[in-house]
Amino acid sequence: MRRTRWSAYALTIAMALVAVACEGGGATAPGGEGTGAAAQPTTVSITLSEFKIDPAMPEVPAGAPVTFEVSNAGQAPHTFGIVIGGQTSETASINPGETATLEVPPLEVGDYDILCTVPGHADLGMTGMLHAVEGTPTATSSGAPSHSTMTAEEMATAHEASVKAFAGQLTDGPLTPDHGGQPLKPTMEGNVKVFNLVTTEMKWEITKGEFVDAMAFNGQVPGPEIRVQPGDRVRFHVENQMTQPFVLHFHGLTMPNDMDGVPYITQPAIMPGESWDYEFTIKDPPGFYVYHSHFNSAEQVGAGLYGAIIVVPKTGWSSVYGVNPAVESTMFVGDGQLGYNINGKGFPSTLPIVANDGDWVLVHIVNEGELLHPMHLHGFHFQVVGQDGFPLSPANRYMADTLVIAPGQRFDILVHADNPGLWAFHCHILNHVEGPQGMFGMVTVLIVNK
Repeated sequence: MRRTRWSAYALTIAMALVAVACEGGGATAPGGEGTGAAAQPTTVSITLSEFKIDPAMPEVPAGAPVTFEVSNAGQAPHTFGIVIGGQTSETASINPGETATLEVPPLEVGDYDILCTVPGHADLGMTGMLHAVEGTPTATSSGAPSHSTMTAEEMATAHEASVKAFAGQLTDGPLTPDHGGQPLKPTMEGNVKVFNLVTTEMKWEITKGEFVDAMAFNGQVPGPEIRVQPGDRVRFHVENQMTQPFVLHFHGLTMPNDMDGVPYITQPAIMPGESWDYEFTIKDPPGFYVYHSHFNSAEQVGAGLYGAIIVVPKTGWSSVYGVNPAVESTMFVGDGQLGYNINGKGFPSTLPIVANDGDWVLVHIVNEGELLHPMHLHGFHFQVVGQDGFPLSPANRYMADTLVIAPGQRFDILVHADNPGLWAFHCHILNHVEGPQGMFGMVTVLIVNK
C-alpha cells in the first residue's frame, strides 16, 4: 500500500449554519402543591422530534416526584434525559411512534438541563430547561421559540474548534484510538478461507471522550473488512458473546438458502454462548457487499453489527472500472443508536480520505442506517460505476456530486482527484451534519495533496 503524506493546508470548509428552533410549552402538573411532604406527584408530557423537545421549558413544583411521559413523533430514534446533580437520568432509545416513561425523585428549587442523549442531537437543538419552582407552576407560552443562547462569537468559536480538532488528526493522529473496518486475514483449512467473527456488546467512542452502547464484530465498528475473490470457498465462523440472540446475513451475495442467515426461516437463532458456521462459494462479480445482523436488526445493526465484504477482481480494478485506483476507501453511513456517523464515528472524529493530485479514488459507500442520506462531495463530479455489487457498463455510468443512498443501498464511485485542496464530503440533510455549535455527525474530508 502506498504511503500518502498528510497535507499541511489550512482547513477551510464553508457550509451553511443551521439554526434550529425549538418550541417551548407547558407541563401537565396535576395536583402540584410546591415543596413539602404533601406535594403530589407531577406528570410532564414530552414530545420528541427532529430536532426539538416540546415543551422545551416545562415547569414542575419543587419537592414532588416527577414522571416524564415521553413520545417520539420524529423519524429517527431519540432519548430523553435530565441532568440532576451532574448525573444524567435517561430513557432507553425510543423508536419512532413509541413512548417511554422516566421517573425522577423530588427536585429542589432550581433549573435542570433536559436533552436527547443520542450523539449530536443536543447540538441540533434537542435541549431544554426544566424549572422546579415553589408553589404551582405557571404555564409558559407554547409558541415561544427556544433558540441557542450562544452569541455570534461563541458560535463561531465553537465551529472553528471542531474543524481544528478534525484538522489536528493530520499531524497528531486520530482523535479516537479505535477505528473499525480493519482488514481481517483468513486462515486456510484446505482450500477454504476461514474468517472468525465474534459479536460482543461494548462501549464505543463515537467522538473523543463520548462513549455509547454498541454491538461489534471483533471489537470494532464497522466490523472487520473482508476481501475475497470470485470463486473463493469461504467459511464464516461466528461466536455470539452477546446477551441476546444473533444471526448473520450476507447482504447482496448469492448463496445456498440455508446460508442466508434469517432466523427461523433458514436457521435457528445463535443463542448467547453459541457459535455457527456459514460456508459457501463466492459467485458474484467484483464489487461491494455487506455482512450484518438479521436478528433484532433495528437495534443490532443500528448499534454497529455490520461490515464490508469486498469481492476483488483477480486482475485488478482496472479490468472492471477501466482505471486502477491509487486510493480505495470504504464508507458506511448511518444513524440510530450511534447518532449520525461515518464508519462508526461522528465529526470531528471521522477520518479523512487522502489522495495525491491526479490519483483515482475508488469509494465503496453503503447506507446501514434507517434514513435516506444524500452524500455530497465538494469540488468534484464523481462517476457512479457500480451499484449493489454490479459494475455498471460504461454506457450506464453517470456523473454526480450528490448521491442519494437509501437504507441498504451500495455504490462504487470513482473520483479523479485532480483538484488539490481539502474538500468536504457530507450528508446534505444539513441537520445531520451541522448546528449552532458547528459541524458534527456525517462529515469527512477528501484531502488532495499537490
